[in-house]
Amino acid sequence: MKILIVQDQLRSGGTERQSVLLANAFAASGHDTTLLTFRPGGALADTVASAVTRRVLQPFDTRFDWFAPRLYRGIAETGPEIILCMGRMANCYAGGLQERFPAAAVIATMRTGKKLPQLFRRSLGIVRQVVANSHEARTHLVESYAVAPERVSVIHNSLVFSPTPESGTRVKLRANHGATAKTAVLLCVAMFRPEKNQRELIEIVANLPAELDWQLWLGGDGPARATCEKLVAAKALGARVRFLGWQRDPSSLYVAADLAVHASSSEALSNFLIEAQASGLPAIAYEAQGIAECFVPDDTGFTIARDDRTAFCQKIVELAHADSSAQAGRAERARQFARATFDHDQQIARYLALFSRLIPEQRS
Repeated sequence: MKILIVQDQLRSGGTERQSVLLANAFAASGHDTTLLTFRPGGALADTVASAVTRRVLQPFDTRFDWFAPRLYRGIAETGPEIILCMGRMANCYAGGLQERFPAAAVIATMRTGKKLPQLFRRSLGIVRQVVANSHEARTHLVESYAVAPERVSVIHNSLVFSPTPESGTRVKLRANHGATAKTAVLLCVAMFRPEKNQRELIEIVANLPAELDWQLWLGGDGPARATCEKLVAAKALGARVRFLGWQRDPSSLYVAADLAVHASSSEALSNFLIEAQASGLPAIAYEAQGIAECFVPDDTGFTIARDDRTAFCQKIVELAHADSSAQAGRAERARQFARATFDHDQQIARYLALFSRLIPEQRS
């Protein structure tokens, strides 16, 4: 198959990591795969496998995510049978691509709980198929955007990182950040963007009881980081909160932490939470579209009503004080669930099966 993946830029976000993972896997399976981006560069640009053809539309980085010069010409030259649109900007173009290239099967993707732009909504009614990365996202597409149920497939995110730690990694990394064996290390790995809501996590931990020994580790970078750093300083939490920067591979953080915490209200499925589960970390997260599908509810992960900081704090304290046997059992169930549900090979096979089904439809 000739497969084209469209993405605005290869920045360090979860959707971008999924784009690279899919492109590399399709190429490794023997398919003619092209990854096209609007903007050049990005933190993940050098993680694309050599077997994947790269096309970049902007001759230099204009910093406009929506600017896709010569998009139609580039796709015509590629001649794909499948066009998979990843991210909001690419999905805004998806409907126009289907109209311009009716011989190709254009597939939109639903990976967000945020309100969709008008062009994105238009695309949903034109493309051949929509892939939702959670069952809740599929329901939202059907009920809120009137997409026919048979035109929506659910394919979960694939695990990008599933750590197998070296001996001593946990102890060494915790010691580097001043955490002892008794410290409850809370972890969130995500880009610093307003919708990821690290600011809310800082507000939550500021209310933890004084007697609890805790640290909050924030892995990632982005435009909202400076605001979060100012908030930490204002609340005198500098000894407790660690800003760890962008992580090319966050596996060691998962190994060293005790709890995964997540306060975003606009996710459709969280790469961070499924990776944390695969590492055996219990999760605490605000309710949002698809979040409860990242873990076994009320067992390996817990959802908290939005903005209920008191309940969030109580759950942190409860899990931090759980006995070791309960922690070990929960960790093993989390690993089993995540590695069975979000297995890389399983998700790739589902995409390829969908593509194979759509191509005969296009040729008929």
